[in-house]
Amino acid sequence: MNFALLRCCTTPIALRQYELSTNAVLDRLRIGLVDVEDFNCCGYPLRNFNLEAYLLASARNLALAEKRSLDILTVCNCCFGSLKHAEHAMKEDASLRRTVNRTLEKEGLKYEGDIGIKHLLHVLYHDVGMDKIKENVVRTFSGLKIATHYGCHLLRPRKIVQFDNPFSPAIFDRLVQVTGAESISWPQKTECCGSPVWGVNNELSMDLTAKKLDDAIQSGAHYLCVACPYCQIQFDKVQSILLSCRSQQQALPSVLYPQLLGLSLGIDGETLGLKMNDLPIHYIERFLSAETQFECH
Repeated sequence: MNFALLRCCTTPIALRQYELSTNAVLDRLRIGLVDVEDFNCCGYPLRNFNLEAYLLASARNLALAEKRSLDILTVCNCCFGSLKHAEHAMKEDASLRRTVNRTLEKEGLKYEGDIGIKHLLHVLYHDVGMDKIKENVVRTFSGLKIATHYGCHLLRPRKIVQFDNPFSPAIFDRLVQVTGAESISWPQKTECCGSPVWGVNNELSMDLTAKKLDDAIQSGAHYLCVACPYCQIQFDKVQSILLSCRSQQQALPSVLYPQLLGLSLGIDGETLGLKMNDLPIHYIERFLSAETQFECH
């Protein structure tokens, strides 16, 4: 099973551990990743400034994957949402698709809409499947309470992204539970992390982050778990700022899902880039066993 990997622009620079852990997990599960060197940015930064340029950027990536007859896999919620929006727009508007294809023809490319656009969580849940993941789990997190954060672009708008029920999602929770951890219920689960307004209104961004952190802590979470680079940066790096400048009393570290799953698959913490996270989570490895209960420190 092979996929064309669309690497997020952010991860190689600000979140290398997401790529490292994803590569390690998919390799362990025998999922092949094809790097398409000609892939460009998904176009998301242009979406509200130049719609045509955004659509062309996404369509070019789709056409490059189509040329290789490969579905696209992305670890980024923004990239996933951008590609899905572009796919939807071009399938709904034939004239728009023709306009985009006229430009793509200059490179010998054409978008037909014949491939799938899949987030990492989709590939793990639907393509790999829970049974195969369970077969490869060698250690479990007994007693660990996790607050899953889906991220806005993964769930909304439902008609376009078609990932899960945006009001009561369950896929990510089930993927967490396969590690033996408990996915807790918490009121702020599907609310925004605050990342979209970081750099525009930092105080508001931190307010939104702090509200989610407080809610998760009050709900009994030992860790947050995310599968979006921007959300992870918000809960890791921005939370570090909250701890220093707002005197936040209690830290709630955030672990990337492939880091959590990777440990359950028997992959070591260094390979998964655990020490690259700003808020320390590497000690979680000590609590990996089917018999040992997790103790919060």
